[in-house]
Amino acid sequence: MANDAVVDQGRRRFLTATTSVVGGAGVALAAIPFIRTWEPSAAARSAGAPVLADISKIEPGQKVTFSWRGLPVFVVNRSKEQLDSLPKVDAQLRDPNSDNAAQQPEYAKNEYRSIKPEWLVVTGLCTHLGCVPDYFPELKPEPFDPHWQGGFYCPCHKSRYDIAGRVYAGVPAPSNLAVPPYHFVDDTHIMIGVNPGEAS
Repeated sequence: MANDAVVDQGRRRFLTATTSVVGGAGVALAAIPFIRTWEPSAAARSAGAPVLADISKIEPGQKVTFSWRGLPVFVVNRSKEQLDSLPKVDAQLRDPNSDNAAQQPEYAKNEYRSIKPEWLVVTGLCTHLGCVPDYFPELKPEPFDPHWQGGFYCPCHKSRYDIAGRVYAGVPAPSNLAVPPYHFVDDTHIMIGVNPGEAS
């Protein structure tokens, strides 16, 4: 009988410990959906707040990518050589004058497609099927273009854009890279997602 009592107590302790662990795990799992209700909804996150981009360390010719509304936004500090190359490719472009008003705000409808000539700000998604184009800054022959003057090349279906994000003719992409709303807060910061004059 004594041995039975010892066995029963051992079983009791084992069952108590197991029940406590399983119960604790159940409480934790039940709490997860409740805790998730405190987070912003997917719709709220996708709406996206403006993004303050520090451009102070971007060297001439360099591209830095920021995220706004879940989209990649390319910010390029264009060199003088890159800016001087822009007119050289006009004849090869589908929309060299940026006449498609849906692709940029009115303040970026100019030869540079930007507020300040040296700073390009574009959404980094190919207008064909939404792939992220690669940045090829150097003005030198490339396998996809022996007369390359710098810009963006989409590896998915070979669409090309110049250093102002203007699309070449004869490629799958139908339009220029989009320019998102943005403005300069000061000489070293851009606010992506807010047009000039709309800042509080």
